[in-house]
Amino acid sequence: MTTATITEVVTYLRVSTGAQEKSGLGLEAQREYVHSAARQQGWTIIAEYIETVSGTVAPWERPQCNEALSHDLPVLAAKVDRISRDVEHIAGLMKRATLKIATMPHADNFQIHLFAALAQQERDFIASRTRDALAALKQRAAKGELEAVIKIANRTEKLALGRNSANRAKAIEAIQSRASQWSETVRDPIDLCIRRGANTLSEVADCMNTKGIPTSRGGKWSPIQISRVMNSLSLTF
Repeated sequence: MTTATITEVVTYLRVSTGAQEKSGLGLEAQREYVHSAARQQGWTIIAEYIETVSGTVAPWERPQCNEALSHDLPVLAAKVDRISRDVEHIAGLMKRATLKIATMPHADNFQIHLFAALAQQERDFIASRTRDALAALKQRAAKGELEAVIKIANRTEKLALGRNSANRAKAIEAIQSRASQWSETVRDPIDLCIRRGANTLSEVADCMNTKGIPTSRGGKWSPIQISRVMNSLSLTF
């Protein structure tokens, strides 16, 4: 099936069992992505399926995904990783259905497969790099270079590190992990602000504040905060 022949699609939204489910931001952003793509491409959405499940579960083993497939229509997802982060899952699903991705609506199944393979390779590389970086941080912490390692930690977090190197290393890892997980919860809202026309840090901050999405400390966004988070997520205008 080619893009030109598509008139109807079903949408599939997936969140994990973690922060995305609790905040609801994951679903809100995904829904905006798929509806925007459908409008631009002239597709009619006839059904929406939502699932709260880990991406490690094969798509065809998820009840809601199977319901979406039962329509025998193209399945539209916001991004490839909302289907799965496993390239084998993507390949297996494409044997059963035509996939459409909102962020690249003109891509066919073959192109989506290639993208998924590249994305998985990049994730594997980042995971390896993160492990190496954490190992280096632990070595520095063991040598007492705590202030050089954690500049963003507040006084409470510093006190929680304890006096021995093992406790310091664990605290460092926990802080880094929390910061990374929180940043991912605002990736889609920031990306959507940019896609809607925000092309300065101030405009993105205004967009996020208008949406009522708070910063990590529950406050209002400033251009500097937007800049830091965009850099951490490798987002650009």
